[in-house]
Amino acid sequence: MPEPGTEDPKPVLGSLRFENTRFDPDITPFHELAKDMAAQFGYAAELSADRVLLQLLRLRVAQLNPCSYCLILHAEVAARIGIRSEQTAHLASWRESAMYSPGQRVALAYCEGLTLFRHEEIPALHKELRLHFTEREVAEIAAVVINMNVWTRLKLAQGATPSLASSGTPTQHRSLVSDADRSRGPQ
Repeated sequence: MPEPGTEDPKPVLGSLRFENTRFDPDITPFHELAKDMAAQFGYAAELSADRVLLQLLRLRVAQLNPCSYCLILHAEVAARIGIRSEQTAHLASWRESAMYSPGQRVALAYCEGLTLFRHEEIPALHKELRLHFTEREVAEIAAVVINMNVWTRLKLAQGATPSLASSGTPTQHRSLVSDADRSRGPQ
């Protein structure tokens, strides 16, 4: 298995098809803004903070918001960058686990605080983050969580519904994952 964080993260979603069941994402310019955010803070972005940590945070936001598209995409990216399947499978119960470092645990708590709007917890969690991470890394952690919250909510609103590519499920709107989107969209 490669060292965690060293593999090419580009997901291969060939066996799945994602369809919008509610509306076309390109009907407004918001989708382009979200793509720009993904380019800066998505799984392919070059950031200072640990790549494994950031991917765990992306996956945790996808679990909390429950976004099928993001769960599938980010579980695959996690595997491709070398995160152990036990860690991703156990992520929802990270508080009862010894599989995560102290820094990862604080970042996961911060991620949950931002995602679930536990605003009263944020100041203390921010102080704890600063014990483990630089100011830039804390800012990147926040940006990654915010970016994922945008994407999970966008995909939930669009009705991004997965199906097996061979299932023949009728399309109500155009496929979400075009060849171009496979290489750059939501991150």
